[in-house]
Amino acid sequence: MGVILAIGNAIWEHEVGTRFQAYLPWDEAVDSAFFSGFLSFWSYIIILNTVVPISLYVSVEVIRLGHSYFINWDRKMFCARRRTPAEARTTTLNEELGQVEYVFSDKTGTLTQNIMVFSKCSVSGRSYGDVFDVLGHKAELGERPEPVDFSFNPLADKKFVFWDPSLLEAVKMGDPHAHEFFRLLSLCHTVMSEEKNEGELYYKAQSPDEGALVTAARNFGFVFRSRTPKTITVHEMGTAVTYQLLAILDFNNIRKRMSVIVRNPEGRIRLYCKGADTILLDRLHPSPQELLSTTTDHLNEYAGEGLRTLVLAYKDLDEEYYGGWAQRRLQASLAQDSREDRLASVYEEVESDMVLLGATAIEDKLQQGVPETIALLTLANIKIWVLTGDKQETAVNIGYSCKMLTDDMTEVFIVTGHTVLEVREELRKAREKMLDSPHTVGNGFTCPEKRSSAKLPSVLEAVAGEYALVINGHSLAHALEADMELEFLETACACRAVICCRVTPLQKAQVVELVKKHKKAVTLAIGDGANDVSMIKTAHIGVGISGQEGIQAVLASDYSFSQFKFLQRLLLVHGRWSYLRMCKFLCYFFYKNFAFTMVHFWFGFFCGFSAQTVYDQYFITLYNIVYTSLPVLAMGVFDQDVPEQRSMEYPKLYEPGQLNLLFNKREFFICIAQGIYTSVLMFFIPYGVFAEATRDDGTQLADYQSFAVTVATSLVIVVSVQV
Repeated sequence: MGVILAIGNAIWEHEVGTRFQAYLPWDEAVDSAFFSGFLSFWSYIIILNTVVPISLYVSVEVIRLGHSYFINWDRKMFCARRRTPAEARTTTLNEELGQVEYVFSDKTGTLTQNIMVFSKCSVSGRSYGDVFDVLGHKAELGERPEPVDFSFNPLADKKFVFWDPSLLEAVKMGDPHAHEFFRLLSLCHTVMSEEKNEGELYYKAQSPDEGALVTAARNFGFVFRSRTPKTITVHEMGTAVTYQLLAILDFNNIRKRMSVIVRNPEGRIRLYCKGADTILLDRLHPSPQELLSTTTDHLNEYAGEGLRTLVLAYKDLDEEYYGGWAQRRLQASLAQDSREDRLASVYEEVESDMVLLGATAIEDKLQQGVPETIALLTLANIKIWVLTGDKQETAVNIGYSCKMLTDDMTEVFIVTGHTVLEVREELRKAREKMLDSPHTVGNGFTCPEKRSSAKLPSVLEAVAGEYALVINGHSLAHALEADMELEFLETACACRAVICCRVTPLQKAQVVELVKKHKKAVTLAIGDGANDVSMIKTAHIGVGISGQEGIQAVLASDYSFSQFKFLQRLLLVHGRWSYLRMCKFLCYFFYKNFAFTMVHFWFGFFCGFSAQTVYDQYFITLYNIVYTSLPVLAMGVFDQDVPEQRSMEYPKLYEPGQLNLLFNKREFFICIAQGIYTSVLMFFIPYGVFAEATRDDGTQLADYQSFAVTVATSLVIVVSVQV
C-alpha cells in the first residue's frame, strides 16, 4: 500500500502539484516529484503501521495469561488427596493444546498409580501368590480366605498383604531357595532405612519397585535394618547378620539390572543380581532347562496379568577372582576417557554365568479414569502411543485394561524381530494386511525402500478397520534407523494405538522426534519420572505428572497435574477453548485494523497522496488502546462456543483445531477482505454525504473535521457490533 501511494504522490506532484507551487511550495530539500514520492512512502509506512500495531502482541500475551490462570484455577483438575492443583508453567502453548494429534505416554506412574504391591513370585520353579479352592480352581479376590498372618515377625509391615500361605511355610521350614530369594531382596537395593520409634522401620527408596521388594523381604523374615558405605545389616529370621558390602553395580536404563557383591560372615563372596528378563536370562549359567523353562512360563503368566516382573540370580565368586576383578574395576573408574564404557565392560564380565533363583511380580494398578480418558481422546481423533520400559506381555495387558487395545480391533500387530531384515519384513506384512498392498500406506502414499524425508500426510484415511502395533525395544532400535524410520512411521501412524515396550529414555525421545519431524501434527508427551524428561522436552507440549518418582518430569514440563484423567479436560476443554478464542481474536483484530487503516489508503486518492491522516491524532492513538480493546480482549479471554460439558460429551468438536480450520491462510484473507470492504463503506458513504454538503446555516461547506469524526464514530460502532 505504501508503494502504491508513493507512486501516486509522485505522479500527482508531477502532473498537478507543479501548477500549485505558488500555493503549495515544496520544501527546500525536495527538488523533484520523484523525491517527493520517496518521502511520501516513508510517511505512509508510519501511518499504515496500524495494520499490525504493538497492541497486538500485548493483547495476545494478556489473553494467554488469562487462559493459563483458568487452568491453574480449575477445581476439576485439583487432586484433593495430594492437595495438588493443575499448573500451567507456560503461557505460549495454550492454543496448541487445542490442536494435539499425537499423545505419547509413559505407563508406570502415568497410566498406573505407581503404588507397587508385591503380588506373586517364582522361587526355584514354583509359583507363589495364587490361592486355590478345594477343587483346584484359582480363587477370586472376594473368595479368598484371610491374608497371610505375619505376626511371628515383630518388624513386619502391617500394611503388607499376601494371600498365599505356602510361601511363608516354605520360609519357616527353612527352604534354602526361599531364604536365598528373600536374602537377595534384602541386600540388592539402594534403600535407606529409618527407625523413628523402636520397632517402626521406614524405608526410603529411589523407586517404588525397590521399596515393595524390600518390604516383601521384611515381612517374610529378612528385614533390612541399616547400611553404611561398607556394610549392610539384615535380620534374618530374628538373627542380625552383617554383610560386608564390596561393590554396587548400579542400575541404569541401558543395563536394566542392578547387582551387589557382598561377603557374608563366613567369608564367602557372592554376587546378587536382579533385572529385566530380556537382559538377565541371557547371562545365566546353563541352568537346568526345566527350571529355566518353568520360570519363563511364570514370567509370561505374570506379565499377561499386567504385573511388573524382575528376574533374580546370584553367582559365587572366589577370593582370587574377586581381587583381580576389583582391581580392573578400580582402573576403569579412574580412567580419563570412556570411563562409563570401561565400567560397563567390567560389570558385564562379572555379571555372567549366574544361577537362576526366581522371579518377582509386582502389581501396579491403573489410575482411576484412565480407560474413560483414553476412549474419549480416541474419539477426538487423538492417537495415543504408550512408550514403556515394561516387557511386552505386561504392556499389552495394560493396553487392554485401559481400552487402548480392544477385542473389536481388526488385528494387533506384534513386531519382535531381532534384525533389520526381520523388522522390515514384519512391518511390510502389517502394511499388506492393513491395505492389501505391499507398498501403499495412508492416502495411497507410496513407500519405496528409500525415500526423501518429505513431510507425511497429516491424516491417514485409507486404512479400513482398526489396528494396533506393539513393538519391542530391540526391534524399535532397528526401526528407528535412517533407512527404516519412515516405513515404521507410516505403519505406526496407520494404527489407532501403538505400544513400544522395553524402550530406553533415548528411544522415547527418538520416537517423539520422528513423529514431530515428519508429521504436520502437534505432539504431546506425558510422563512422571526422570526417564520421561527427554521425551517431555522433545514434544511440542510436555505434561508432567506429579507422583511417586520426584518432580523432574514436572520441572521439565509445560503443564503439570497429578492424574492422567485430567488430560482430557486440559485438551478438550481448556485447549479447545484457547485455540477457539485465539483464532477469533486474531481474525477480529486483523479485520478491525484493516478497516481502520484502509480508510487512510482511500483518503490518499483525495488529498494528493500527501500522507494526510483522516482521523484526529488522539483517535489514532486510542483506537486500539481504548475504543476497541475491551470487547476483543473480553472475547479472547472469556468466549465459549459451547459449555464445557458439551466439549466433553462431543469430542468431535476438537477436530477443527487438529485440522487448523479456524485460522489459516484462507481465514486470514477473508478477514482482510472483510476489513477492506468495511473500510470502503466507512469512507465513501460519509465522503459522498459531506463532499458537497453545507453547514446548518447553508453558507459554508461542511468541514473536514466533521467528516473525520463521522468516519471514526461509524467505524467504532461497526467493528464493535462485529464482536
